[in-house]
Amino acid sequence: MSGHSKWATTKHKKAAIDAKRGKLFAKLIKNIEVAARSGGGDPAGNPTLYDAIQKAKKSSVPNDNIDRAVKRGSGAEAGGAEYLALTYEGYAPGGVALLIEVLTDNKNRAVAEVRTALQKNGGSMADSGSVAFMFNRKGVVIVPKAGRDEDDLLEIVLDAGAEEINDLGDSFEIVSEATDFVAVRQALQAAGVDYDSAEPQWRPTTEVPLDKDGAKKMFRVIDALEDSDDVQNVFANGDVPDEVLAALDAED
Repeated sequence: MSGHSKWATTKHKKAAIDAKRGKLFAKLIKNIEVAARSGGGDPAGNPTLYDAIQKAKKSSVPNDNIDRAVKRGSGAEAGGAEYLALTYEGYAPGGVALLIEVLTDNKNRAVAEVRTALQKNGGSMADSGSVAFMFNRKGVVIVPKAGRDEDDLLEIVLDAGAEEINDLGDSFEIVSEATDFVAVRQALQAAGVDYDSAEPQWRPTTEVPLDKDGAKKMFRVIDALEDSDDVQNVFANGDVPDEVLAALDAED
């Protein structure tokens, strides 16, 4: 289990905090609108929309909100915004590389908020291309364990293109090439396997080992970035060992 996987688990738990729920809902709704706009409002024929809806439902977004977002995005209802999908590159303290995915209806506001969040927390913006090469695009599906065996799960997804399965404690993480992502998801559906989320992610090819202080600084930058309504995802190549995570959890 890689440090990134453990960090993703920690962030997943943090995302459930009620204080951030409203902001999380807004980001999930925005994802649904964009998916419906780009691929149509029928989830059966639009895998990206299907996964955006599933993720929103797993996060307890009300069905009415989801339905309205689909209608706005597909044009069936007025009020949909034109969102730009942008990726910014940056650094957290200690040379940790960051890829910051943004969905925004105001590019100037978005870049200003990203730059401010980085600078106020010891980070910096990076030139385009100076960080992206350190990451590969992967498909990631999170499946709750629910008494499920890792070998049985591997048998379901291996032929569909899954590369590895990581044990995250309460769930399994299935990683594939981005091009095999939909096939992996469909294999799970065909086998009747429920999943918590399915989405493409940027995964680091090299990682920067972090001690407690370095991990704190990285998380501080990521939290500041995620506080922006325009920032959808932040990916980092900081590697936080188990014992450091345990120490940080004990402080919370």
